[in-house]
Amino acid sequence: MTTKEFCKIIIVDDEILIRKGIKHYIDWEQEGFQIVGEASNGMEALEIIERTHPKIVITDIVMPVMDGEELTRTVKSKYPDIEIIILSSFGEFDYVRSTFQSGVVDYILKPKLDASTLLDALKKAVDRMSTAHSNETKEQDRMSVNLVIDKLISGFEMDYDAELFSRVFPYDCFYLLGVVFNGHLPRGELLQIQNHIENQYLSTIAQAKQFSITLDKNKTGVILNVNKEQSKETIDFVKMIAETNKDVGFVLSERFTDFSQIGLIFNEKVSKLLQYQFYFPNIPLLSDQDLPREVPNIDAFKMDWFTSECKHRRFHGAFSYLQEYVSVFSKCYTTDIFEFKSFFENIIFHITVILNNMEYDVTEIKNAKYEYFRAINEAHSANETVEQINKFIEQVNKCLHSEKNQPSNLNMKRILQYIEDHYAEQISLADVADHFHFNSSYLSNYFSTHNKEGFIEYLNKVRIEKASQLLLKHSASISEISGMVGYSDHSYFCKVFKKMNGMSPSKFRRKHTVG
Repeated sequence: MTTKEFCKIIIVDDEILIRKGIKHYIDWEQEGFQIVGEASNGMEALEIIERTHPKIVITDIVMPVMDGEELTRTVKSKYPDIEIIILSSFGEFDYVRSTFQSGVVDYILKPKLDASTLLDALKKAVDRMSTAHSNETKEQDRMSVNLVIDKLISGFEMDYDAELFSRVFPYDCFYLLGVVFNGHLPRGELLQIQNHIENQYLSTIAQAKQFSITLDKNKTGVILNVNKEQSKETIDFVKMIAETNKDVGFVLSERFTDFSQIGLIFNEKVSKLLQYQFYFPNIPLLSDQDLPREVPNIDAFKMDWFTSECKHRRFHGAFSYLQEYVSVFSKCYTTDIFEFKSFFENIIFHITVILNNMEYDVTEIKNAKYEYFRAINEAHSANETVEQINKFIEQVNKCLHSEKNQPSNLNMKRILQYIEDHYAEQISLADVADHFHFNSSYLSNYFSTHNKEGFIEYLNKVRIEKASQLLLKHSASISEISGMVGYSDHSYFCKVFKKMNGMSPSKFRRKHTVG
């Protein structure tokens, strides 16, 4: 017997000693079986089933995370060809009864578990299995249905086997349910929520079928197939599910009866509703009826005006306009989500550049910029995105109102730096005022108000400090040094020097160069 002919089995029990015992009860390969995996709970088992495609699952009833009862319902819903054997204790009859209702092949009491009992149950499972040919046919049927659905959703028109689809979807009405999972949910929890929804649907609606459609990593679609008489019951069920799963967004199509319309329904309704759900996170179950009758109209953002206002330090007006714009923009629910988020990222980048060019100290803002970008990229609603821009504006306002970034201080820094750069030239108050486009009288008052010394006193201070350095390090004459620091009158230089240092330049040089 080759490996390909073995009947694949997985063992599920939270007690490792039980699993080891089962593995050593019989000579598996001699009996035509192969153990392809073992798990300690139902969630782990589902992942192994997806990878290994076993024919039989031997599972305990009571386990953490996902117990054997829920595992049985999920497996029978998604993989009806897999046979299940239940292991239980004497006191778990209610659990066992519920699993039999889901179609298990047999159950074994753990105290009576031995090689003979286990082998009998395995043979019963094999007897219940369909032939290899029928299994292949069923798998091909599932693949055919998937292929048709993919083609229809992709916009293709195609014929399909009506008899096949009547077996898969035996009822006369359809709904298309779209599900958006919170991106922060781990894969295991996401799968558990999805299975729970499907199981509840099948157990709640008496005559119902479902077929899942994979959309992307955080979205899925479910085709709900029911009789027309159960339409209200189906809608009530979906509303209940939406209300009890707050980390999941739901959208629902209108009822339709022609399956060939599923591509149109998905692309014209459900796909758009899945995007619109980003703008309506507080509506648990979004449908066409929940959308505003008119989409808000908004003009393009006045970036040139906004930039000009910022450059003229009219920040209050600029930021008020931005926040008013954002308030309206976040209601334009037909805007592509990527385009919506890109606007906010561009605004943050643009404001940071403007402030930096205006010589504000934006070190903290620069450091936080990429954290804002990350948060915007991961935002699951328009509200979360707007929250980030509001936090950014709050940080910018703190920067603007800090003492070191006050406009008066910034202007004063520029004036003092200009004096530092040009002290050796024949500059005057009028020259500096002209350079900065100030009135001379205004500059004189402004300088005295924002600096400890007046303009002339400060200029002399800078020049004398530079002269003192040159007297100690330079061999030039005192007359030459006076010209090097901006004094055209040697006598005036000596007078100012003595007043500030308490001695003449020559005495200063002798005193500090002795020895």
